[in-house]
Amino acid sequence: MKHKRDFKALEQRRLKAVKLLKQGASQAEVARRLEVSRESVSRWAAEFEANGKGALKRKRLGRPAHLEERQRRELIQALVQGAMANGFPTELWTLPRVAKLIARRFGVQYSTGHIWYLLRGLGFSCQRPAKRALQRDEAAIRQWRTKRWPALKKTPEPAGKPSCS
Repeated sequence: MKHKRDFKALEQRRLKAVKLLKQGASQAEVARRLEVSRESVSRWAAEFEANGKGALKRKRLGRPAHLEERQRRELIQALVQGAMANGFPTELWTLPRVAKLIARRFGVQYSTGHIWYLLRGLGFSCQRPAKRALQRDEAAIRQWRTKRWPALKKTPEPAGKPSCS
């Protein structure tokens, strides 16, 4: 089960550590009281010393996002405009097409696997096309199913022939 971290509580713990250090507690004592490593207390003290209270504010986990907020909004607009409006031959958005659009527009390379996470984060979901393709030829499909497919389909050998199994 995935659980979210309580960033506010983590921030409060860092601020409490600095407060205890200012009151004269050693880093080892602060670490014991807050049940963290001494290295963490040392890092928090150094961050506070170098950058003040703002350095101890909530932190974002993971790698930094490659697309800025403005670029994410622009990507949403491009996706809503449609694939053809963005230079693709059909209206179908695929993960490789979205990756190509991002690379072309913003110069950022994403794997197709990551594109799915990015799209979900932007509020998009996997959808099937609402209508059939305009190029669809029902007569050709029917002919292929009745004539070509049976010729390609594997059929069992007639009964009575010897089997090797």
